[in-house]
Amino acid sequence: MRISILAVGRLKSGAEQTQFNRYFDLFNASARNLRIMPLNIVEIGESRAQTVEERKVDEAEELLSKLGAHRLIALDEAGKEVSSYEFTAMFSRLRDEALDVAFAIGGPDGHGEKLKSAAHFQLSLGRLTLPHGLVRIVLAEQLYRAVTIMQGHPYHRG
Repeated sequence: MRISILAVGRLKSGAEQTQFNRYFDLFNASARNLRIMPLNIVEIGESRAQTVEERKVDEAEELLSKLGAHRLIALDEAGKEVSSYEFTAMFSRLRDEALDVAFAIGGPDGHGEKLKSAAHFQLSLGRLTLPHGLVRIVLAEQLYRAVTIMQGHPYHRG
C-alpha cells in the first residue's frame, strides 16, 4: 500500500515542520510491519488566479494530475467526521484491498468541485477551520494512530 499526502501550499520550516516530521517518522517506522510504504508528500503551489473559483479549479486540476491510481480522500470541512477507530477501520480496509490512497489537502479557498466529485470519501477533521500546517500534522498523527491501533500498540488509549 502506498499513501500520499497531496497538499496545496508548502509547509514552512519551524514548529509545524518539526511536529509533522515527528509523526511522519513514527508512521513510517510503524507502517513497515503492515506492508505500508513510507508516506509520500506532494506539494503544489497556490494558484494565482484572480477569482476564488478559478483558484479552486486550477488547484483541483493540479492535485488530480498528481493522483495516479490512488484512491482519493479529500479533506474538506463539509466532509464526514469520524472517530479514530472509524478512520482506522477505513484505512485498514483500503490496505486489505491493496489500494493506494491519497489524502488531498486544499488551499485557503478549499477544494474545487472536480476534486470533490472525484474523491472516494470526503473527510472532515472537525468543524473548526484549521491552518494548512496544522491539518497536515493532525492527518499525520491520525495515520500514525491508525497503524498503532492496527498493531494493538498502546499509543491509542481512547
